[in-house]
Parts: sequence; structure tokens; C-alpha cells
Amino acid sequence: MHSCQPQCSNVIVRIVKVTEPHANYSAANVGQGIEFLMSCIAMSVGLGNVWRFPFIALENGGGAFVIPYIIVLLLVGKPVYYMEMIIGQFSSRGSVKVYDCVPALRGIGYGELYMICVLITYYSSLMALIGRYMWDSFKSPLPWAHCQPEWGTGCVPATARQYAANGTVEQMSSSELYYKRVVLKELDNIDDGIGLPDWQLTLFLCLSWSIVLLVLIRGVKSAGKASYFLALFPYLVITILLVRACTLPGAINGIIYFLKPHLYAAVTHALSLPICFGSIIDVLVVQQVRHNVHRDATIVTTIDTFTSLLAGCTIFGILGHLAHVVGSDDVGSVVKPGAGLAFISYPEAIAKFDVVPQAFSVLFFLMLFVLGIGSNVAMTSCVMTVIRDQFPKVKNWQAATVIAICGVALGCIYVTPGGQYILTLVDHFGASFIALVLAIAELIAIGWIYGVDRLCKDVEFMLGHRPNLYWRLCWRWVTPLLMTAILIYNLVTLQPLTYQGYVYPTIAYDLGWCIAALGLLQLPIWGIYAIYKQEGKTLSEKVMNAFRPTRNWGPIDPTLNQEYKKFIHQE
Repeated sequence: MHSCQPQCSNVIVRIVKVTEPHANYSAANVGQGIEFLMSCIAMSVGLGNVWRFPFIALENGGGAFVIPYIIVLLLVGKPVYYMEMIIGQFSSRGSVKVYDCVPALRGIGYGELYMICVLITYYSSLMALIGRYMWDSFKSPLPWAHCQPEWGTGCVPATARQYAANGTVEQMSSSELYYKRVVLKELDNIDDGIGLPDWQLTLFLCLSWSIVLLVLIRGVKSAGKASYFLALFPYLVITILLVRACTLPGAINGIIYFLKPHLYAAVTHALSLPICFGSIIDVLVVQQVRHNVHRDATIVTTIDTFTSLLAGCTIFGILGHLAHVVGSDDVGSVVKPGAGLAFISYPEAIAKFDVVPQAFSVLFFLMLFVLGIGSNVAMTSCVMTVIRDQFPKVKNWQAATVIAICGVALGCIYVTPGGQYILTLVDHFGASFIALVLAIAELIAIGWIYGVDRLCKDVEFMLGHRPNLYWRLCWRWVTPLLMTAILIYNLVTLQPLTYQGYVYPTIAYDLGWCIAALGLLQLPIWGIYAIYKQEGKTLSEKVMNAFRPTRNWGPIDPTLNQEYKKFIHQE
């Protein structure tokens, strides 16, 4: 979750039963519609909102980041989210078969599937860390609040750490040492290997996958009901923490720092919406074609933004109080930003609470755990959708069990003493870079090859009206050009990958580029295969047909499909 939401990142449980295409909403339909919306919220609102958004805002000047983030969300996040909801609901196909609209680019779907599999391998390890901290939060005093004798004299208790005038710290806090030495048992480098999995983290790894497996084995109905809890519980916890934060001295300074008015960072976090991961497409596989997808896209993207801002106010309120406690005027200097914020800075801030810090710590990590479970269930379900599309005889529980076993086996790599080094490497090459390239390919495939005009006709067929100028301009011009500019900027400013100052050896870079290449090669491999399978006497005919929708393209329901073909021919 360093750069994607599991971000993200990325995927949703298919929780809505198929309804009759022309049926009016009954009470059951309304209930299913609510479950669908809750599942979209559970998918879209995750660790990226509560964890990644605040630390990116912290790294980029608080309010100086918020406004560009909102602008980019309007130009990238919302248009792509709506586009994927349209194409998924209209076709009732999964994230691979949906590219029957442009068969030559079906590799986008396979590339997104590969990327989700990469995310799953390390996402559960973050869940293991959160589970460990949640368990330790029941201890009194909090184990990271005070130094342990074996840490030597270079430790300062988290409850007593003071900052110099320039915002620097001479010694490491107990919260940082606890994270590195007790929880991770982290190595200084991985030149001699990554070590063996930590048994405690492995148990929490198994626990997180067991919960995911139980939800998925119970099937669509239970996943839909679980979405109520997965979507609503985090808001309860955030509200409690926000109320508490606002009562702390100095909290208002932190909130002002966050809201008071760096482009690349804003774009990468706008992708905290699970766009270009195949996730949104999969959630619409079982949704009725006439469902008001525009309304749901507007609601979910608005809630996603609201959640990020709400979490930002909560976290920066706590950081403002922390700055007040340590006597610093600079809110941005009192904690270490970055991925360790959730496991170093937040626990340290909570340890300074005077009243029942254990309760706030349990709530905070329980919230993160619930958010993570929701996203992990959704990602696993996305993989299951593709597996069952390709192999219809495979049962739900069989696919879920195999994925869970593989998830535990591969996740053990990340709970070793050198696991965070591997996580950083895999996240950079296997998720962030691939996501950006596939996002551009998807926008070209749907916005240019399939065509915005055809997409607008599909919307008119479903909803009775065409998208307005804002959507059309974003799909055709603004969003793909902006994403391409960001990719070019990313390549031009490419820096050697490091983790806490450690420069990876050449073999690690070779491995990383192999991981990235395997995802990106899905595009040409499946493109060539699609051309080979096309009808046509000449190569040029095969190529042309590979870039046109298949004969059965359209709503998967036969009656609706015939109605759609008549509608298109009338245009």
C-alpha cells in the first residue's frame, strides 16, 4: 500500500444478484441496490484514505497538496471511475472479457489481473502488521510507549520525546525501535538474505486470510451483508477519533495546516480510487443494465474524497496536538512521513494521550484492519471472477481456498526480517509503474478505439441520456493526456529505488524489471493472440477485426443484446 490503494489499489466482491433487465425496483431490489452501493464504498474507501492520504499530504505541505488533489480527482479519478462503471454494467463481463469491445487489447485485463495478484501477495502482510499492533494495543502500558533495556541508551520514550528547534530528533523513539526491532526484527540490509518469517506475524497473516476466506466461502449473500459493516464501521471510528482530536490542545493548528491553501503526488493518490485495476468492472458484472450507474459513481467518488478529507482532519488534529506537546511550531516536522506513519508516528501520537490510550489505539488499528479486510476481500473476489469466467466448473470455495493458500505462502516473504525491502521493490515495479501504463492503455482502448461516441450511445441505451460535455472531454482528451504527461514525468525523473537509505543491488533491479515486464508483456502477447484468432483472409483484415467489437458484444442478456443491436443500427 505504498503507492496503490490496495490503494490502492485496486476490486470488489460481487454482491448483487442478477435482476430482471426491465423489472421495477421492489423492496428486495432496493435492498440489493443499497448492498451494491455499500460494497462500492467498502471497495473505494480503504487504507489509502486513512493512511496514505495523510502522509502524502504531510510530505507535500498539507493544504498545498489538498487543492491539486481535488482538481486531479475531478480530471482523472471521477471520469475513469464512471467510465469503468459504464463499461462493466453495460457488458456484464468481467475485467478480461470486457475487452471484447477491443479484442486486440484484452491484454489490459490480464495485465490488471496480474497486478492485482501482485498486490494480494503483499497486501495481506500489511494486514498482519495491523493485526499485531491491534493485539498489542490491549496491553497496559502500550508496549511502544516506553524503552526496553535491550535497546540501549539510544532510545527516548515515545511519551517523552522532545524535538529540537529545527524539528529534528537526536535519538530514536521507542515507537520506532519497537516497530523495527520487535515487530519487524528488521535487517540493516538484505545482502545476506531476508531471513525466516516471524512466527507472530505469520499467525496474523493466516488470521487475515482466514477471515477473507470465510467471507468469500459464504458467497455473494454474506459478502453483501458484510459490506454494511465494512463500509460503515470505519466512519464510526474516524468520527470518534476526530471528536477526541478536536478536544486536544493544539489540534486546531494541525487542521489549519492541513486545510490552509505537488502535482505528481496528487495524481498518484487520486488513483486511491480503485480505477484501472479491473475492480470496478468486476463489481458491475451482476448489476442490472438499467441501474443508475451515474448516480452511484457520483456518490462513491464524493464519499471517497470526503473520507480522505475527514481522515486528514482527524490525523492532522492529532499531529497538531503532538506538535503542541513537544513544543514545535511546525506540524509537518513532528513525525516521520512515509509508509511507517501508521506503525511509528500514529502509535507514538496515541501513546501521548492522557486518557485510556489503549482504547484509542485499539479503535484506530481495528479501523485499519476492517478497511484492509474489505479491500482484500474485494481483490480476491476480482481474481475469483476471472478464474470462474475461464473455468465455470470451478466452485466459489475452491477458487477462494487456492487463492488464500497461495496468499499465505507468498505473504510469508514479507513477514521476514527483510520483508519490507522486498515489499518496497515489488510495490514499485509490480504495481505503481504497471498501473500507470495500463491506465493509459485502457483510456486509449475505450476512449479512442472503442470510441467516446459509442460509449455515449451505450450510456443512452442504459439510462436514456448521453453523458454531458465534461465527461466526453475528460474521456477523450483531458484524462489520457494528463496521465501520459505523468508517465513521462515519472520516467524522466526516475531515481534509484531505496529503502531507508539502502540502495538495492543490481540483481534486485533486474528482478524488479522482470516483474514489471511480465505485466506489460500481457499487452503484446494477447494482442498477437487476438489477431491470430480473428476471422479474415489477410493479415490486414485480421488486424482490423481485432480492433472492432466482437459479434456478441453488448449486454450479455440475449434479449437486451438484440434490443441493443437494433438501437445501434437506428443511430
